[in-house]
Amino acid sequence: MSEATEAQTLPVWNLSDLYPAPDSPKLQADLRAAETSARVFKARYTGKLASCPGAELAAAVAEYERIEETLGRVMSYAQLLFSSDNSDPVFGQFYQTMNERVTEIGSHLIFFTLEMNRVDDAVLERELSADAGFARYRPWLRDLRVFREHQLSDEVEELLHDKDVTGQSAWSRLFDETTAAMRVPIGNQSLTVNAALEKLSSADRSVRRDAGEAIGAAFNERIRLFSLITNTKAKDKEIIDRWRKYPRPGSYRNRSNMVEDEVVDALVTAVVDAYPRLSHRYYTMKAKWLGLPKLAHYDRNAPLPGDDDRKIGWDEARDRVLTAYGAFSPDLANVGKRFFDQPWIDVPPREGKAGGAFAHPTVPSAHPYLLLNYHGRTRDVMTLAHELGHGVHQVLAGNQGYLMASTPLTLAETASVFGEMLTFRALLETATPQQRRFMLTSKVEDMLNTVVRQIAFYRFEAKIHEERRSGELLPDRIGEIWRDVQTESLGPAFEFSPEYDAYWAYIPHFVHSPFYVYAYAFGDCLVNALYSVFQSGHPGFQVKYLDMLRAGGTKRHKELLAPFGLDASDPAFWTKGLDVISGFIDELEATA
Repeated sequence: MSEATEAQTLPVWNLSDLYPAPDSPKLQADLRAAETSARVFKARYTGKLASCPGAELAAAVAEYERIEETLGRVMSYAQLLFSSDNSDPVFGQFYQTMNERVTEIGSHLIFFTLEMNRVDDAVLERELSADAGFARYRPWLRDLRVFREHQLSDEVEELLHDKDVTGQSAWSRLFDETTAAMRVPIGNQSLTVNAALEKLSSADRSVRRDAGEAIGAAFNERIRLFSLITNTKAKDKEIIDRWRKYPRPGSYRNRSNMVEDEVVDALVTAVVDAYPRLSHRYYTMKAKWLGLPKLAHYDRNAPLPGDDDRKIGWDEARDRVLTAYGAFSPDLANVGKRFFDQPWIDVPPREGKAGGAFAHPTVPSAHPYLLLNYHGRTRDVMTLAHELGHGVHQVLAGNQGYLMASTPLTLAETASVFGEMLTFRALLETATPQQRRFMLTSKVEDMLNTVVRQIAFYRFEAKIHEERRSGELLPDRIGEIWRDVQTESLGPAFEFSPEYDAYWAYIPHFVHSPFYVYAYAFGDCLVNALYSVFQSGHPGFQVKYLDMLRAGGTKRHKELLAPFGLDASDPAFWTKGLDVISGFIDELEATA
């Protein structure tokens, strides 16, 4: 069966559980109802929250949550539709129209969180203690008040909200549509960026080299545009951070993640200090295995000699992941099975489709959707295990409601990385010695990509945003910073050719979610430590783990990790996580 024919048999999602179509009467009715409700809500509560009793405050938050969930449903549908084909101008127009409409309706709700934050602490605590319905929202109020000292006047907040559609969102859309429309000429083929990046995992070095050079050339042709997007978004963020009095560029993200700046600093320091015993050591071995004096950037994900990475069919991938989940917890597997029984996953690669993979939670009254680009490699099976973990987490947390189901980014990776580890360990148990070696190298590379590479990305962002405060950065300077952090993180085994200086331009997180990337390293190290506790035979681990997922955003990292005897504020916690990666490298070194 050809790759194209096989792709046609892979599952594709059906978004009708959200809305039947972009022009559906239900969608338009929801928008009209939400607008009416938002206007009534604003008229009823503006200026009155400080004097409302607890029961009325509970009713107000519940109504606010209901309206926000309706708007969240609309935007989830628009985002997923756009992700299914970025190149379709109709989907792009629909996404922008919905974004503008939802932003307009949401402007009537802005007052609520701002005014709620102005309620005196003593008054708020009195009403929380007086009414159980209001007390249910205590975690949401706790997290809301983290931003209390950074909020601006109602008028300024409304202005920033309204202008987002022509500011941050517009620049993100420009990035998405530009990369979706790009074609990378490799040999006699004209490939999408995502398909070209896949070539970097080819066993044929000449294919990797051609792809690596062509990708760099394609982004270099548009480097002024990508530099403009980067400079503009960084300056925009600097202006808003200055008005909100955030101490440094990453502070807003850390507060959103409900994690202290110092904890993030400890993670970054621990990973950077570990570069020599992790990435530097591993890639030095890999260069020898490949018979190369130095690795080029396009060799980073090259398969090892003798590793044919046989094609794994979709049905086999599904069964492997569900079996691994079920061996840990039948309850976990039963939730995961729903994604395969229902059309909740979009699997095949295709032109115009968003690259990579993600799990979108949508809203608790519906269900999550998963997007993959499945090519049948072992790494794709791991990606399925990862995204299914997100989906299961989102389903289990849904009972917390729209305002409290979502976890901070630092905890959002817990179930996904844990699901990957379950699947990897299950596959490792049945592997031959040769398969075990190949699997270990693949796992180490995935972990290095998740921990070392993402922390290098974080340091790149920090340097860009810091330097941007002094003026616009030229493309060459951005490329220089990129090369410096990559050299530092990957080590002396690499020699970078000039086209690699443009590779920063394809990373969507820099555009969509500044300073998001360290959450991957946070989650990986957290799960490594958590899995060690599981392996030690910790009593009741599965029950505690599922309870942790069900908690959604109601608890912070200290509360969630305490039942397992872990504490992310302890520097030794990060060392414990990094030691797992180092241990895998030790095993590879011993068997090389």
